[in-house]
Amino acid sequence: MRETAPVRGHLPDENPGFVGRRTELDRISAALAEHRLVTVTGVGGVGKTRLALRAAHRAADRYPDGAWWTDLTPLDGDRLLVALVADSVDLSDHTPGMATTGLCRRLAGDRLLLVLDSCEHLAEPCARLVAELLAAAPGLTVLATSRRPLGVEGERVVALDPLPPAGGDALELLRRAAGEEFTAAGPAGEICVRLDGIPLALELAAAQIRLQGAEAVRDQLGTRFDAPPSARFELLAHTERVWPSRHQTLRAAIGWSHELSAPLERLLWARLSVFRGPFDLASATAVCIGGPLNRATLPGALDGLVRASVVRPPDAGGRLRMLDTIRAYGATWLDRTGETGTVADRHAAHFRGLARRGETEWHGARQLRWYRTVDAHHTDLRTALDRLLRTDPDAALDLIGSVAFAWSCRGRLREARDGLEQALLLSGARGRTRARALWALGVTLVLQGEFGPAQEVSERCAREARYTEYTDHTDRTEDAGGAGRAGDHGRPGDLTLDAAALAGLLALTTGRPMAAYVVVDHVLDAARGGPADSAARLRCHLVRVFALTGLGRLGEARDRALALRTLCEELDEHWTRTALEYQLALTGLLEGDPATAAGHARAMLEGTRGLGASLGVALGLDVLATALAAAGDGERAADVSGTGEAYWRSTGQPRRGLPGLRALHEKYTDTARATIGEPAYEEIFVRALTGLPQDGLDRALRGPRRT
Repeated sequence: MRETAPVRGHLPDENPGFVGRRTELDRISAALAEHRLVTVTGVGGVGKTRLALRAAHRAADRYPDGAWWTDLTPLDGDRLLVALVADSVDLSDHTPGMATTGLCRRLAGDRLLLVLDSCEHLAEPCARLVAELLAAAPGLTVLATSRRPLGVEGERVVALDPLPPAGGDALELLRRAAGEEFTAAGPAGEICVRLDGIPLALELAAAQIRLQGAEAVRDQLGTRFDAPPSARFELLAHTERVWPSRHQTLRAAIGWSHELSAPLERLLWARLSVFRGPFDLASATAVCIGGPLNRATLPGALDGLVRASVVRPPDAGGRLRMLDTIRAYGATWLDRTGETGTVADRHAAHFRGLARRGETEWHGARQLRWYRTVDAHHTDLRTALDRLLRTDPDAALDLIGSVAFAWSCRGRLREARDGLEQALLLSGARGRTRARALWALGVTLVLQGEFGPAQEVSERCAREARYTEYTDHTDRTEDAGGAGRAGDHGRPGDLTLDAAALAGLLALTTGRPMAAYVVVDHVLDAARGGPADSAARLRCHLVRVFALTGLGRLGEARDRALALRTLCEELDEHWTRTALEYQLALTGLLEGDPATAAGHARAMLEGTRGLGASLGVALGLDVLATALAAAGDGERAADVSGTGEAYWRSTGQPRRGLPGLRALHEKYTDTARATIGEPAYEEIFVRALTGLPQDGLDRALRGPRRT
């Protein structure tokens, strides 16, 4: 999982197989120096992505605020286009309002390069977004790849042709991909000519060379490509968008690889096309088995597709993927077999199950593992949600209710809110699933600062929790012939506890600690069990600790927090433990112990960085800066505060936090400014703000640990 901490740019590693393209690179570099929108166009498989990535790496030093990469292939529509672009530039937008507002604000004052890869299937939405961003951000330059121009005013188009078929670059690419030495006069040279120098076609041929040898591949291509174009692929018809009529060679090369694949490999190729993002063996097995593909035969078929370069080899995390052009070919075959709907439903069911397991494992030792699993499979969880919203809204509500809290923790508030609101609108399901979704929506709204809507959702959540738990109790009593346990009647369950925690969170963030204390204390007194029994109970205990702090009952708050922290360490629970470190830091400040406060703040920062929570990092830096200022270390306080401002900007909103901390932060910041002088403070602050935030966070974390 990529670190949340924003750095000046994020570009994927370059493909070590990059060959040639010196002239094209120079053309793109010159275009970027003179134009704010440069679009690299060309047919599928011609190497647009590789070239754009190489050009972005080459140009990155020109942009003080970095070069940022956005892969648009996972999107099946434009509904989440802005959210994906925002995530790619490390904008965890917590603000309400129009989706583009926070993104425009994030980019407005920066000089950066934004790369939008694979725009062709979203050309019109991309054009509208790019036009709006360029108007709002004078220092922004956009490099796009697409099979056709975007059509935005001022766009400079760089058309990319295949490698010269008889030139050295095509042969060198084939040599590197196959791992063999070739001469231009031999069969390899003929292969390059027959495949028109198209890089993806050459890679597919190289895979077959490794299996059969260059002469056999040349002969097969001769048989295939000497036939009239109309006879090469009589089985499939493709849209012009995917297969341009002026370039059928790539289609022929992919079809040739398809024909050379074993029957089980072809079937797996088709079924794997439902994955929009990286997948692992377990997910491929769950989604693609059926008929002759079973748990025994699928791994071999998958290995065959990897050997043929149809599926990219696994990365360090064991995840595989298909290039979009090859995936599109498999999707056409899947449609031809009549399995598209069936496999898409299996895909949705699998990721709904993964979401539910992730929620179940949230409370306990595997929390961090499942949190990262949900993050790694984000694209396909989103794809499954879109499918279920169309086919089974009740299941969609279950899926989004299971992952929305994790998404919100990760900063994906817009996606969480969008999915929850759609599913709640479309689904008529009552009970546990709806109550859980309402709770997750309420948390999301609080984090976005939309307290009015959050209040309404909080009340709905409480009503749904009471309805569900009353119904469940009545059903159990009737099933037992009226002999239910008398002590259970009227006791709040986890749904009511979470509804109370939501109400308490809302009260805390709006400056009403007494209301927060009353609501959670009431349900905790009435409920059975202790904080270790469920995530809902633990959340209620956490809210109570913060409420006690807000009420000035600092000793009681500290003692409860330390006990809860010990419990979390025993459970290996990360999220609540991190929140408790924040509370303990705040308590230390209020008790006049800035050294202890700084130790807890650093522990919180370590936890939030591990969870990928930008908002948590921003909050932690604020409390650390306050502690340093209170201790008289004005220079370090200015440095940490400047880094904190950079993180706040990455959330798309101004600084905020609990009311008590805001007052302390202002008080001690004024003291620090007076101690070292306003000019010195501002110089350090601005240097940290405009530097690499990751470096600033590393500096902030250096110091004594908490006790």
